[in-house]
Amino acid sequence: MTVVMEQATDRQASAADSPLGEEQLCLRELNAWYGESHVLHGVNMTVRRGELVTLLGRNGAGRSSTLRAIMNMVGRRSGEILIKGQDSMELAPHRIAHLGVGFCPEERGIFASLSVEENLLLPPLVKSTGHDQGRSQGQGMSLDELYALFPNLHERRTSQGMRLSGGEQQMLALARILRTGADLLLLDEITEGLAPVINQKLAEVLMMLKARGMTIVLVEQNFRFAAPLADRHYLMEHGTILEEISAAELPARHEYLHKVLGV
Repeated sequence: MTVVMEQATDRQASAADSPLGEEQLCLRELNAWYGESHVLHGVNMTVRRGELVTLLGRNGAGRSSTLRAIMNMVGRRSGEILIKGQDSMELAPHRIAHLGVGFCPEERGIFASLSVEENLLLPPLVKSTGHDQGRSQGQGMSLDELYALFPNLHERRTSQGMRLSGGEQQMLALARILRTGADLLLLDEITEGLAPVINQKLAEVLMMLKARGMTIVLVEQNFRFAAPLADRHYLMEHGTILEEISAAELPARHEYLHKVLGV
């Protein structure tokens, strides 16, 4: 854990010379319900372009529900959600996706009976802000780019999704989002149950995407994975934000987070 904290501090210092962009996501007093169950209670958070922000907390804290509320995949919402400055509270999930939002749920959402390549050819393009230099607006990554990013998928490109390992399925789920051209990524527990070597690959991919100017909100139980990647952490409990912790503050908050998260 000490090494992780040192990496986080070093990365934060190197990022200081790269100013972040405009707000990509802003939640104001967001409440959400599943039926009669009130799961989010006045959530407030802001994420700027080029940031990687995590939602930390124990199971049931409301982290995954926050991502689903952003995508309008809960029963009812109130408050305000601005995506790239646009009010999205009245938009259907597919309309939210067309604002350039890519959601990778915990269950991954790939087509098990289709091959890797068929999975990658299916996603439609969504509206992208075109921040990645050399990439035209609305253009997702090509198959060649994705295979270069995930060599395992190239090797398994004719294999059915159901025949992939857990790590390969997670790579495919993330690759499908990148194929759409989305530049605001909502990622839910992408390392759950995966081997350390796969997690290291996923960490490298996230840092590359961040360097390209993409914005990432990461729900992650594996704090050792999340700590060296994130610019900021939002700590959640009982459906609300307890506090915001910057990467530079992590070393001093180690014992506190260990107690709260049980890491």
